[in-house]
This record gives sequence, C-alpha cells and structure tokens, in this order.
Amino acid sequence: MFEDFAGRFPGRFINVGVAEANMVGIAAGLASCGKVAFTYSIAPFATIRCLEQIRIDVCYHNANVKIVGVGGGLAYGPLGATHHAIEDISIMRALPNMKVLSPADPVEADLATRAAVAVDGPVYIRLGKSGEPRVHSGQPDFEIGRAITVKDGTNITLVATGGLVYNALLAARELATQGIDARVISMHTIKPLDEEAILRAAHETAAIFTIEEHTLIGGLGSAVAEVLAESGNRKVLFQRIGIRDRFCHEVGSQEYLRELSGLSPQHIVSRVVGYLSRELSKDIM
Repeated sequence: MFEDFAGRFPGRFINVGVAEANMVGIAAGLASCGKVAFTYSIAPFATIRCLEQIRIDVCYHNANVKIVGVGGGLAYGPLGATHHAIEDISIMRALPNMKVLSPADPVEADLATRAAVAVDGPVYIRLGKSGEPRVHSGQPDFEIGRAITVKDGTNITLVATGGLVYNALLAARELATQGIDARVISMHTIKPLDEEAILRAAHETAAIFTIEEHTLIGGLGSAVAEVLAESGNRKVLFQRIGIRDRFCHEVGSQEYLRELSGLSPQHIVSRVVGYLSRELSKDIM
C-alpha cells in the first residue's frame, strides 16, 4: 500500500520486513536525528510484539515517533485472535509520554494524523480498516485531548471511540424512537482524555455509557470511570460496553464478531434500555 509513497520518496521509506522491534528501534534512531518517524503495521504487531522497544527506545526518551496500528479491535476477524487488537489501548495509555488517538472515521483519521505530526513526542494512532462509514459530513474541529460531540442530547450520553462511534450514532437514533435523547461523543483521544467533556456530560445527563471495541480492562471505559470516581460524582449512572475479559475464539467478519461481543447498534440499544429500566425500577422500589 506504500508503493506510491516509496516511489516518490525512496529516501524516506524503509521496509524492514517482518521485524517490528527493529522497526521501532530504527524509528527511534531517526527521531534522535531530528526526523518525524512513523511506524506502521497491523495493530497487535505494531504495539505488543515490540512493546519493550516502544517503552524504552521511544517513550523513555520521549522520541518523536508516531506508531500507526491498522485493524484496531476485531477488524481482522477472519484471521483469528493473533490479529485481534483488543488490549492495545490499555497497554499504550499506560506508557509515560505516549498519546493515544482512536479516530472514528476517515475524516478524523486524516485530522488525527496531521495533529500527531504537529505535536512532539510519541503518539499511537489506532486505525480500523478501509471502507469504514463516515461519521462526519464535513470537517470538524479536531484537537488532541478535545472530544467531538457528534450528536447533542439531554437524557444520556454515549461516549464511543474508533469505529464504534458510528454504531453509537445508529443506536442513538433508535433510542430517540423510544423517547431517550442520547448525546453521542467521539472520544478520539484516549490519552490525554477530555475530562471536561466527561464531567459536563455527568452534570447535564443522567447516565453515561462508554462503547469500545476493546477489552473492558484499561480501555476507554476504565479511563472514563477513573475521571468519574475522582470527581466525586455519585449521581450519574455509568456503564461500560465493550469486550469481556476473554479471547475471541470465534472466526468471522468484523460485523459478525461485533454481534457476538454485543457491540452492534441493536445490542447497544438493548444494554442501554435494560440498564435504565433496572435502575428506574430500583428508584420506584
């Protein structure tokens, strides 16, 4: 996929082969010489396989390296668990100096890439796959650490990241037919997190649901829970929607695996309505 770039800029492209640790080391070296270095691979190989090099060569030195992982979540569903990226956000956000971006659609991906170049230091950009639906009809204001409100709402808030922002938007439209006005937020930056947007949602809406194609341990839901817990807000209801603490042993398309994992728009609606109904019944009792 880089043939055109390599042909136009042969001195700025290095194919290291299947050697991700070496790739990161080379990128860190280039960054130490004043270059802005990008690494690229399938998400689990771009992050987990070369984690030691990312931690020491890149993050420890605050090197100006941008790590691009394609196939975030279950995008490579037919290839099995080796190619699923369901732990990458939690791992990357734990590293000092690392920024973590998870754009919702091609529009945000373009803006995230430009923003990553403009900021100094390590950045992880978690991409999905080609052909993903567009969330934005125009070009929104994009700033690292500032969430984008895709749809306003007054009853509840759906905070989603990556490709599931689109599913959250579809779920919000269905919820509207049931009398639930849902705000939809694209949390394209997991670190640094937009705490202001979360606290505003906690103040202005009755419940917050996080939605992510990632394990529930250490991802978007955990990050939002940390903000809410430390804020002392005990009134807002909170639920995380994501992948449970298990490997996905099933094989199939991304849509199929999302369905199995409870991440389809219909499953999101069911989770929201079911949770709100249970909490409402508690208040009545």
